[in-house]
Amino acid sequence: MEEKYRKTIVSGVKRLVVKVGTGVITTKDGLLDMSQVASISRQVVGLKRRGYEVVIVSSGSVGAGMGELGMRKRPATLPEIQATAAVGQSKLIGAYDECFKQESLHAAQVLLTREDLEDRNRYLNTCNTINALFHLGVIPVINENDTVSVDEISFSDNDVLSVVVTNLLRAELLVMLSSVDGLYERPDEGAGLVSLVKEITAETKSLASGSKTHLGMGGMESKLKAAHMATNSGEAVIIANGRTPGILSKIMDGEELGTLFLPARKKLKSRKRWIGFALRPKGRVYVDDGAFAALARRGKSLLASGITDVDGGFDRGDVVSICAMSDKAEFARGLTNYSSTELMKIKGQSSAAIKKTLGTKPYDEVVHRDNMVLV
Repeated sequence: MEEKYRKTIVSGVKRLVVKVGTGVITTKDGLLDMSQVASISRQVVGLKRRGYEVVIVSSGSVGAGMGELGMRKRPATLPEIQATAAVGQSKLIGAYDECFKQESLHAAQVLLTREDLEDRNRYLNTCNTINALFHLGVIPVINENDTVSVDEISFSDNDVLSVVVTNLLRAELLVMLSSVDGLYERPDEGAGLVSLVKEITAETKSLASGSKTHLGMGGMESKLKAAHMATNSGEAVIIANGRTPGILSKIMDGEELGTLFLPARKKLKSRKRWIGFALRPKGRVYVDDGAFAALARRGKSLLASGITDVDGGFDRGDVVSICAMSDKAEFARGLTNYSSTELMKIKGQSSAAIKKTLGTKPYDEVVHRDNMVLV
């Protein structure tokens, strides 16, 4: 049965994003592992020659910088991390480019921050640039711009960035190469690989060990978060061991390696992907059980009558997290038609009462369903 899923998924792939974790391309002491960079590069070239459009989202700039500077521990302060990334970034892209040149191809460095992708015009321009690189036969190598990123504009790790890129390009498959074989049933004991996940549930998330290497930022918890975002958008995800020889070719041949996460049946439109997964929420809106059911199960818009509380300061047009009052958990995101100040005045009121309270009623809906994404 699983083989059927694998074959179906890979047969529909024309474009894929390959996320390369720090542990895949660095040695234990933090130096860039050139043999691994060469291996990944050769595999990506192989996929390109099979007709696939491939983007690499590669970690490793901080790790490469640590190796160059003789560090054995990840820097603790933001300026030190950014400085180390600045040293390592050129070495990282240089390593990929050197490997691709041996195959008569070129690498293109694309450095992004979340701020770049929150602006709709810059988001679309990034997509156009990468498509132009495909047309030129160049392989894009994307990384977060660690040299300038701060917490406010950071993706937190390249797992999240790889999903944003997957959504940006509407790639049918995201392959996350890690230093482990996939998701395990008992991660602490290293046994029981989960080969297929049809839906990411609370039980699935409980399997994440949350471990992180001393060089990298992410762990399995981060990868599950990323997989959840990608599959909700309608794309498949595979987490696999990047040190397995020929792993990319084997995956695209349909071999049962790693953990396959099946996509949602319905693919989100590009604009909804941008709203749900590229933009950062500026505040939180809590809703009662009736509103939760209407939004989560019946595809309705959010009305003021269903809002019980508001947290944070935001303006009209900002993205807000929509949370169930019962457990405070976020279940949707959307563009709000009213500011936080206005919502505090009209929460719990009927749409008909909004004009009387505010003196104006530009919209019946607080968040229209066309501007909302379940997360």
